[in-house]
Amino acid sequence: MRFTSLIIELIRARPRLIVWLVILLQAALWFVVPLLLYRSPPGDLATVLAFGREYQVGTDLGPPLPFWLADIAFRAAGSHIFGVYLLAQLCSIVTFFTLYLLARAVVGGQQAVLAVLLTMTVVVFSSPGVEFGPLVLARPLWALLLLHSWRLIGQGRRSAWFAWSIEAGLLLLTMPAAILLLLLIAGFAVATARGRRTLMSFDPLFALLVVVVLVLPYLIWLIRADAFVLPPLPALADLGARAAHGGALLGRLLLALSGIAILIALNSGWFSRNGEDAPIIYRPPVVSLGRRFVYFFAIVPALAGSLVSGLFALDHVAGGSGAALLMSGLAVIVASGDLIHLRNERVLRLVWAGAIAAPAIAVVAGAVFLPWTSGEVTTSLPATMIAQFFGDSFARRTNQPLPAVTGDEQLAGLIALGAARPHLLLDATPERTPWLTREKFNQGGGVVVWRASDTVGTPPAEIARHFPGLVPEVPQTFDWLVNGRQPLLRIGWAIVRPKAP
Repeated sequence: MRFTSLIIELIRARPRLIVWLVILLQAALWFVVPLLLYRSPPGDLATVLAFGREYQVGTDLGPPLPFWLADIAFRAAGSHIFGVYLLAQLCSIVTFFTLYLLARAVVGGQQAVLAVLLTMTVVVFSSPGVEFGPLVLARPLWALLLLHSWRLIGQGRRSAWFAWSIEAGLLLLTMPAAILLLLLIAGFAVATARGRRTLMSFDPLFALLVVVVLVLPYLIWLIRADAFVLPPLPALADLGARAAHGGALLGRLLLALSGIAILIALNSGWFSRNGEDAPIIYRPPVVSLGRRFVYFFAIVPALAGSLVSGLFALDHVAGGSGAALLMSGLAVIVASGDLIHLRNERVLRLVWAGAIAAPAIAVVAGAVFLPWTSGEVTTSLPATMIAQFFGDSFARRTNQPLPAVTGDEQLAGLIALGAARPHLLLDATPERTPWLTREKFNQGGGVVVWRASDTVGTPPAEIARHFPGLVPEVPQTFDWLVNGRQPLLRIGWAIVRPKAP
């Protein structure tokens, strides 16, 4: 008698339930881990919130939507960072469930579950994803665009045009590389007969009108800021280095698929003794257009993104790794055939769970053990204590809430998250924060901070030059989450008192 596990039976009978369980469990994992281990926001999240607090139509960081949403989530959570962590996980949930809906329309519900499970092992999706920003917000918008693009081209559902236009406009308000992704969708539509028929109506014109209305304020800002230009093309002598850079980015994308590759190898006949007894996941035949759609958006965004990033020397794949690799799991399922045998089922479950849990284990290990090697864990800075100390110090000295902060970009960004939400001035690059100048800072007052290298708190030469007459205070020290072998965090600071009008 053939035994079939409960998980396989649930995949066959209740595929939607399995999808909800796994995506909610992963979201809960990456919501709890930063709340327990992060004393300060990861990466550039503090800067994202400082920019979002100003509600600028556009900045040098790109379109405004991610920054506005981050600030709204932060304020809605009572000025606590967990609101932004929750927003990031909502993006993850929408991404994976939308991918499930798209996969179900192509390969059926049972194999759609496998597509989602495979995609979750891709490093970009199994890793933290708590650093909310343009690349994180772009993932659900790109997934929704692909879903409604398939409903338009593959299923001929004209009602999807309105949702498609909204998502396209929001993606353009999320990151500059959205233009590249939209061009890929347009290219696929033009290259297929069904796609050309979809475009031969007035619906695309109305959709274009909606997109223009959504992005019009940002377009006006681009024109006024003279930022509506492409980065300069490289010289001929630099083409070799740029090509190598693009190849390295593409190599990273391939390396991120190692989890899928391992699962495919373990499910092959090489490691199976009783392959004929393996449970089978069935699907209806996939139409030719569906195969081309899946393969196109599994391969071309990665190649085009790596090419553009190499050409213009970008530090990440244009459009983000999430957009480039979103369809990778579904592409593997489509290529696997109508019947998928799940051999070595217990081993597959363990390896999949390990791929999901490994990034969280790495974060815990780094936070606990890295300080003992004299390494600095940026998320171990006590952001709340730092912001509270400098905010209270300024208020006691001047009887006013802290209006602005500048100096060291990392420390100033953390203080900008304080209760008073002071304005951030990037001292090294003040043109990036046009809402505040050094003259306005000196007039309204604020706090200047830097990493102190001595007990006197002598400011760095550059800060002393920008703020002549600065009188440093006694440096303030703070504990890390785990002190280990690293010295205490010593922050030099000075108060610029507000001037009478």
